Amino acid sequence: MQHIAFDAIGTAWTVDIYTPVSAQTAAKIEAAVHARIAEYDANYSRFRDDSLVAAMAHTAGTYRLPEDAQPLLDIYHELYMLTDGAMTPLIGQTLSDAGYDAQYSLQSKRLTAPPSWDAALDYVYPQLRIKQPVLLDVGAAGKGYLVDIVTELLAQHGVTSCCVDAGGDIMYRDAAARPMRVGLEHPDNDGQVIGVATIVNQSICGSAGNRRAWGEYHHIINPHLLASPRHIQALWVIADSALVADALTTALFFVPAKMLNTDYTFEYAIVHSDYSLERSAGFPGEFFTSDTKER
Repeated sequence: MQHIAFDAIGTAWTVDIYTPVSAQTAAKIEAAVHARIAEYDANYSRFRDDSLVAAMAHTAGTYRLPEDAQPLLDIYHELYMLTDGAMTPLIGQTLSDAGYDAQYSLQSKRLTAPPSWDAALDYVYPQLRIKQPVLLDVGAAGKGYLVDIVTELLAQHGVTSCCVDAGGDIMYRDAAARPMRVGLEHPDNDGQVIGVATIVNQSICGSAGNRRAWGEYHHIINPHLLASPRHIQALWVIADSALVADALTTALFFVPAKMLNTDYTFEYAIVHSDYSLERSAGFPGEFFTSDTKER
């Protein structure tokens, strides 16, 4: 096995390659992974002054999107509609004003609601017309999507068995379809697990209010209430792609799973604020009953 570990886009990454490859090939793969992440960051980061997103925040106009943009923008538009605008890429300035800014100051200002999609954007791939300068944030789905991109990059180098983990957003592929057990982090103690899930050639992504939290906010803010949801302690989603799994971990803070089931295939588990446990019938995991109680 080849093990690659590094930090990128503000989180820790591990790439485990189970397909037999030489050290030289692993080094080439690692260089390609770093280059691809750098390209992605240059387009979508709201924390850089030189990114495409930064340009959109300063100047209205029509922009030609990168070749990889369509799946990301499509799922944002779908979930924007399904959540009545609660999950929106237009939340960037609100997050920044709350303190989740480029300096990670954690010092909040007065928050203002983001504009609506129709007021700010006209999206027909491959073009995005910015009707008014607006700071986009694709963090609710972007990290998972980048995990998918890196996994596909490995496949292009002949890697058929691997695990890509970006801060807990995981894609696991195995040519022999062997299962992998994944610990589910306890929302009150990042050194403990509250349960274990088993995945096979799938992605699992999680979200919790204790991560990237400060003052009265965490990394998810409801644009209608200008407040961070507090009714969920932690949740996990399993899907065939990390893009879908990551995106739905945010959408489920805003709408019940039944509102998403007709459009997406996924399994989920939610630990609510009272530690009651809600999960789909097919969620392939077990929870420690001393910490949770089934709804």
